[in-house]
Amino acid sequence: MKHRIVILGAGYAGATAAGRLARRLHPGDTEITVVNADADFVERVRLHQLATGQHLRRRELSEIFAGTGVRVRVAHVAAVDPDARTVTLDDGEIGYDTLVYALGSAAAGVPEHAYNVSGRDAALRLRDRLATLSSGGTVLVAGGGLTGLEAVTEIAEAHPGLAVALATRGALGDWLDEKARRHLRGVLERLGVTVHEHTDVVRVETAVAGTSEGRLLPADVTVWAAGFAVHPLAAATTLRVAGTGQIAVDKMMRSFSHPDVYAVGDAAIADGPGGRPLRMACASAVPMAWRAADDIVGRLTGRRVRKTPLRYVNQCISLGRGDGIIQFVTADDRATPSLITGRTAARFKEIVCRGAAWEVAHPTLAMPSRRRRLAPAHADSRTASPVSR
Repeated sequence: MKHRIVILGAGYAGATAAGRLARRLHPGDTEITVVNADADFVERVRLHQLATGQHLRRRELSEIFAGTGVRVRVAHVAAVDPDARTVTLDDGEIGYDTLVYALGSAAAGVPEHAYNVSGRDAALRLRDRLATLSSGGTVLVAGGGLTGLEAVTEIAEAHPGLAVALATRGALGDWLDEKARRHLRGVLERLGVTVHEHTDVVRVETAVAGTSEGRLLPADVTVWAAGFAVHPLAAATTLRVAGTGQIAVDKMMRSFSHPDVYAVGDAAIADGPGGRPLRMACASAVPMAWRAADDIVGRLTGRRVRKTPLRYVNQCISLGRGDGIIQFVTADDRATPSLITGRTAARFKEIVCRGAAWEVAHPTLAMPSRRRRLAPAHADSRTASPVSR
């Protein structure tokens, strides 16, 4: 009987893991199924572009995985039972021998009257709402992290007739190098963005947003970019999770509590260089997926596993279509004095985005590899006990 590998979620982490497994495991021994709520692969790092009316190329998962042996099942995940090794979907149930949990995250604590760009449907709702605003309409982006910066600059550039503002809890770009902060401030000034530093938005109404200090900021539209949270599904299982609801995993992305479960991307909490948890980002999700897939292949085929480095190189920030910041960082994600700005940075970021999407969209070409047979111990995977390390 074939070893059943089920991958929940087909964002950057899940789709990358599926493609890498399909390239390295023989289809005669394994059955790989990807479960995703959307029929398409969504380029989440471009959703701020979608929100301003730009067209994003559609990539259907069925086309991406055609000819790879990977089965695509479009369904919502309702529950996971890691003890029974089953997943309940809105259209039935599926069993697994190895599970890769990659359900990602969504915007955290979005108020009733706020919009966000954490998913395609949400970005489209924001796009439609922005289109209804007349000249002089007010837009407030709450949150000064990477998502907030990219959203506010994209909106200001695409809608120059609107009064756009950014509210950030701390100082503007306080995690960046001083030169990068100066460039960021200059871009926001050029685009006419009003910046409210050390401002915590705690209430959103239809035309204003309230701060913790009692101020009211004009906001016909409030875009919520104040952080992300994972789906509560994992915390409702017997899987070991952190206080954030993320699945606790070892250095190979394997669950501490259930060795036949792997978690990758935003859904997992794993230590990076220096013992610091990897941040929620595509830059973390893809290497995590590589490492998990390689460990699964090594475990099932009995081969030695070579660890993919888990380290950061840079932070890529788009500031509209023609500007950006490439902030080079240490392995543990701390800013260095090295950076690229302006149009060159924008082009660099575009290359990174295209490269990530290309790898997902071409699973058989991204990294050709020999498809290996399972080791005898896993020939009948449904009766084999989990391998401990």
